[in-house]
Amino acid sequence: MTTTHSPILESAPLGPRWPCLDPFLFCAHHDDSYPASNGQMGVKVAEFEDREMGSDFSAKNGFSMYHGEPVPGFPGHPHRGFETVTLVRKGRIDHADSLGAAARFGGGDVQWLTAGKGIQHSEMFPLLHSVQPNPLELFQIWLNLPAKSKMVEPHFTMFWNESIPRLVHADADGKQTTVTVIAGELPGADKPLAAPPESWASQADSDLAIWTLELAPGARWTLPKAQGAETHRMLYFFVGQSLSLGGEAVTLHLAMHIDAHRDLELVNTGSDTVELLLLQGRPIGEPVAQYGPFVMNTQQEIMQAMEDYRRTQFGGWPWKDHDPVHGTENRRFARYPGAEQEDLPPAPVSA
Repeated sequence: MTTTHSPILESAPLGPRWPCLDPFLFCAHHDDSYPASNGQMGVKVAEFEDREMGSDFSAKNGFSMYHGEPVPGFPGHPHRGFETVTLVRKGRIDHADSLGAAARFGGGDVQWLTAGKGIQHSEMFPLLHSVQPNPLELFQIWLNLPAKSKMVEPHFTMFWNESIPRLVHADADGKQTTVTVIAGELPGADKPLAAPPESWASQADSDLAIWTLELAPGARWTLPKAQGAETHRMLYFFVGQSLSLGGEAVTLHLAMHIDAHRDLELVNTGSDTVELLLLQGRPIGEPVAQYGPFVMNTQQEIMQAMEDYRRTQFGGWPWKDHDPVHGTENRRFARYPGAEQEDLPPAPVSA
């Protein structure tokens, strides 16, 4: 007699922060319906009532200010010992850091930042449209670094939307699935862009993948099993009505720890598009000590990080403002220390 085990090992409802498994530390889905701007890339003062300005996570009227005022976002703050991977689906982010790097990106662009031994950066959300809404949607993912890499030099890179590989699959009925490959090789897709050199994603045996999946109504696609015997896999169902995962019905938006070691057929059983985020990797398997923006292996290392930041400010802050924004143009760009600025054309207004 053969017993078929559920492909879902554990699940939890989605909230503001999504549960993760080693080597991932954190995943936040920000989906904000910002209104038309005040004409200076910020929110109108009238919208500030009943918000805890400086730390607003209220989602009042469909958006939060976070730590920004009047431009929403996250003014300069430090990190050590891990990486941030920021995927912007709608809107724009203005990045600035203590290396002197700057960027405006969005509409499918991804920023990958290795904090290493220490960096300060700001992530502001300029409202570029004064006569129409300014929707913003992004994922920010924190990826741990192994002990040997926690004190490497910081590294900043951009993956522009146009260069990110995608697999477009049509099933027997012509229904389409699109898989966007931010990290990790996927059979049938082009080779992924190179992760930062000290990233866990750059280790040959990490089996690390970050994919987004979009299934048209009725579409079928088989998620191939992971390569590594120790690989963990999380699948987040965040858009759509219903899904069949390896024959099991999913009708709620969930974070799912799924069986990484078997092929699983995904079927969009609803009438709307289904969207999913996949995070997988071989665990680093080391102790994690965290205090706010510092992630190390021991509490003593956390104390050292705090002392180092007080003493050095991780290189200081080369910007005039603590929350810099990069002008009113919708053009995407990145400026790296010691390199010329890389410019890209504006994306459509909806992006």
